[in-house]
Amino acid sequence: MSFMKQNVEGLWLPLLHAHLPFVKHPEYEYFLEEQWLFEAISESYIPLLMNMKKLLDDSIDFRLTISLSPPLLEMLSDEHLMDKYISYLDRLINLSAKEIKRLKGDVAFRSLAGFYHIRYAEIKAFYLEFLNRDVVSAFKHFNKLGKIEIITSCATHGLLPLLSVNPLSVEAQIRIAVDDHYKLFGQSTKGIWLPECAYYEGLDRLLAKYGIRFFFLDSHGLMHGSPSPRYGVYAPVYTESGIAAFGRDMQSSRQVWSAEEGYPGDWYYRDFYRDAGFDLDYDYIKPYISPDGSRVFTGIKYHRITGKGDHKEPYDPVKAMDRAKMHARHFCTERKKQLQALGVLMDRPPVVVSPYDAELFGHWWFEGPDFLYYVFREMNEQKSIHACTPSEYLKSCPQNQVISPCPTSWGDKGYYDPWLNKENDWMYRHIHHMAKKMENLAGKYVNETDDINVRCLKQLSRELLLAQSSDWAFLITTETAKEYSIKRLKEHIGNFNMLHEALESGKVDEVQLEMIEKKNSIFGELDFRVYSNLETS
Repeated sequence: MSFMKQNVEGLWLPLLHAHLPFVKHPEYEYFLEEQWLFEAISESYIPLLMNMKKLLDDSIDFRLTISLSPPLLEMLSDEHLMDKYISYLDRLINLSAKEIKRLKGDVAFRSLAGFYHIRYAEIKAFYLEFLNRDVVSAFKHFNKLGKIEIITSCATHGLLPLLSVNPLSVEAQIRIAVDDHYKLFGQSTKGIWLPECAYYEGLDRLLAKYGIRFFFLDSHGLMHGSPSPRYGVYAPVYTESGIAAFGRDMQSSRQVWSAEEGYPGDWYYRDFYRDAGFDLDYDYIKPYISPDGSRVFTGIKYHRITGKGDHKEPYDPVKAMDRAKMHARHFCTERKKQLQALGVLMDRPPVVVSPYDAELFGHWWFEGPDFLYYVFREMNEQKSIHACTPSEYLKSCPQNQVISPCPTSWGDKGYYDPWLNKENDWMYRHIHHMAKKMENLAGKYVNETDDINVRCLKQLSRELLLAQSSDWAFLITTETAKEYSIKRLKEHIGNFNMLHEALESGKVDEVQLEMIEKKNSIFGELDFRVYSNLETS
């Protein structure tokens, strides 16, 4: 597809970054943090896939770039977690059926209970029948059709600038992700979503080494580059290593993700925070919340945002859908104005790059997947704006300016503050020390053939990788799941040190090793030698 030869106002490049930290607790029948995955599947990933199928059925063309992080892909492919997911859906179907009976005298709320009962039954049927319990293959299906472009992220979403004290750790995060993507999708990834959009000087050389052709930066990563980008963030640039960097457009991003300025704050949309798990009588709701008695989100939410006060009106799905249609039209109109203004200043179609967390659509903003569906419908009717993928753009416009981007992230204040501050700085001395030990072990045992020792070395690599996840530092900063994040970090540090001592003393406890392998089972085919000689391993 050559956009240069088509009569279009410009291009829209939507990107959804789908990622969750690896959480698996086979030692418990129910574990609170595992619900993060189940909520994301039910509220974001499956609704998005259902709407992709609907777009196909309606003969509406669309393009979407999706970064699927290796930890998320590993969890979606884990039979133990997917069995728990079925139980999660069954609880919601049971609760909504119970709610229909309880609310028989309340027309508005009984209707909502019925809405949820039908919705979760449809999600379960879609998961079991259309997806055949395989969410990953569904994304692969739309990728083969050319409707989406799937790219990777780093192995465990490590914040690369803060891992660069140990260059081999950065290289391993990239190498393992690239290999994992090929294993799951049968083709090499052309692009990468750098965790937290975090970049540092020289990183592009490592990306090029592993076949990456493009990545994404926050706007100031390009705008503060040298020399200044001729077209701002409305055309990609090449780094000195020949990799394309696409810059985020703040206008279209803020319009969608901002609860204050953007669409998700509309008073007719569903209120995320009012949930049956907190509202209903304790004895009644007890079977559907945490077994320890803690109230948790169930996904059954009866109220709309309404306003800034405590009073909340009942949620009306029909009115909310009307707002989603209206906001989709408004979004397309604003993009057309924006692209028309940019087009007169450029010798090529401008491209508006709009990256979002995938979980915004459906989980945080319930109507988000339908908003996207209506955006693609509107663009299909207008035909003046084309959605595109990065590979399509670069094929059509291969000549781009060369600059040196500046260090950046898309976090608060634009750099690395959320992941390095007085609340979480203690973790890095452990992570850096573990990384150095792993390099030494990989070099020492590079020719190791003993099965128990090799398994121990693999698990040491996994514990290091899991400790490096950017999620723990971020959750400590935001205090969203601070206690759990600290516990997870200490678990991985403790496991690593224990296994290291056992290996070096020749006293590896196979039973203990097997327990750790079962729980922290990410990257089953991991080769610990990636930390010894990445050139030849």
